[in-house]
Formats: sequence, C-alpha cells, structure tokens
Amino acid sequence: MNYLKAREKIARRVAREFEDGDLVNLGIGLPTMVADYIEDDVEIILHSENGFVGLGPAPVEGEEDKDITNAGGQPVTIKKGGAFFDSVSSFMIIRGGHLDATVLGALQVDQEGNLANWMIPGKMVPGMGGAMDLTVGARRVIVATQHVTKKGQAKILKKCNLPLTARKEVDLIVTELAVMEFTEKGLVLKEIAKGVDVEEVIKKTEAELIISEDLKEF
Repeated sequence: MNYLKAREKIARRVAREFEDGDLVNLGIGLPTMVADYIEDDVEIILHSENGFVGLGPAPVEGEEDKDITNAGGQPVTIKKGGAFFDSVSSFMIIRGGHLDATVLGALQVDQEGNLANWMIPGKMVPGMGGAMDLTVGARRVIVATQHVTKKGQAKILKKCNLPLTARKEVDLIVTELAVMEFTEKGLVLKEIAKGVDVEEVIKKTEAELIISEDLKEF
C-alpha cells in the first residue's frame, strides 16, 4: 500500500471513533486528515491547538484563506458556529479536561501505552508543542500512525527508546494494518484491515499483542 493510501485509510478509520457532541483535538500531520472523513450524520466539534473550534475539512483548491490554518499551518475551513480565541484560552480547554479525545501522530508507541512523538536526538525540532498537554488533558488519546517506519522498522515497541511525550496515556492505536486498544490485561488487537492477516500484524509489531476473541475486519 502506498504512503498516501495508507494515511487515508488510517484517517478514515479514526474518524469512526467519535460520537455526536464530542469535542476532539486533531494533532499536526496525519491526524489533520481525519477532519475530511467525519460522517455527515455525526456532529462533533473539532478543536485546533492554535486557537479555534469548529474546524472543518480542507478547503477546495483555490479557495484557501491564508488566515484560517490548523496548528500545522495548513489551510482549513471553519464551520458555522465556530470560534477563534488566543492560545491561553486554547490551552485552558486542553488543560481543563474539556477534550473528549485527541488524535496524535507517533514516532513510537510501546506496550505500556507510552508515547514518543516529538524528537529524534540529533535532529532539529521546534519543540514539543502541545502534545504533552494534550495527552494528559484529553479523556482519550488516539494515536494515528503508519505501522512501520519508511525503513521497515517497527513503531509499536516493547519499550520506546526515543524521548517520551507521555507515560501510559495512549488508549488506542490505529494503523493501516490494525486497530489496537490498551486494556488492563495489555495491548489488544481488536481489528485488522481487509486483506491483512494476524501473522503479518504480529510480524511487524514488536510489542506483545493479545488477540481479541472478537477480532473484526475494517
């Protein structure tokens, strides 16, 4: 599966996780794509870390407004009833526990629910951004990431070896191959993608997986 198709598949599956009335933050990168796949009959409010709620899908090419961008600086739309505010208010929403969920990308996730998504030692980075606040402030943390790196290395590990963003805060991982949920018993493989078998997921996952007795296909 090519890069763009894999990202689209992940975003589509994540978009199915939300219910009417949810207030959801979308992180930078792949998570921003989720806004394009929310079903028309599901009314949720999308929060953007840079200071607004009511985030809509990407604008039609040629109709971008340079003053309306998401936290990653990409042009977006705002829905009727949306609102703009400063960073202080934005982080009051995050730190105040008002978010039902946040969707974040990842460099690594491990079987303890630890997340590393902001820094590779030796490489220049702008900073952690709001990820540390989001992982602690949101009621549910969903990681949207490709299953392996471009070099074929596992991203879902027994133990993260990159600097952590948060400890034991991840609730769900969605990749192009599988959906995995953290439970008291461990990391449970709940769903596999159409055309993918369990053996392939296990082979590309370093973390120990518990195979759900009710394993489904997505």
